[in-house]
Amino acid sequence: MILDETDYRILAALQEDGSLTNKQLALKVHLSPTPVFERVKKLEDEGYIKKYVAVLDVDKLDCAFMALCNIKMKQHSLENATKIMEAVQNMDEVGECYNVTGDYDFQMKVYVSSLKEYQQFVLRILGELDCIGSLNSCFIMGVVKNSYKVPIKKGAKK
Repeated sequence: MILDETDYRILAALQEDGSLTNKQLALKVHLSPTPVFERVKKLEDEGYIKKYVAVLDVDKLDCAFMALCNIKMKQHSLENATKIMEAVQNMDEVGECYNVTGDYDFQMKVYVSSLKEYQQFVLRILGELDCIGSLNSCFIMGVVKNSYKVPIKKGAKK
């Protein structure tokens, strides 16, 4: 699928507000509702749009204590990496997890209500993973930017 200017406008509009109705989206991109619906469906089918989510307020949900947890495996192996990647899928506290290069192997963004809850997360949940050699935590003092947006560039991969 080759994206055109209208596809890029649709992606930009949905990235700004995924709750737009088809009619609202059509008005924003200057097209009638039926072609917009067909284009959105094709963008979904082709994987350009992965899913729609609501961005929640961490303060109101009592999980505004955020930490970046850097994990180093005891030994580099596919088995250890797989254990960590599979375990993270079931950790509700982990909002994001990346396999990274550098001094650590994984970096996770953890949402909890307090330092004490983070301590319990590290001891009870991460402590159960025998493949973790060490970890380092950085606590987020304030969010400067958290946009969830991906730059939309013309000529995206097909």
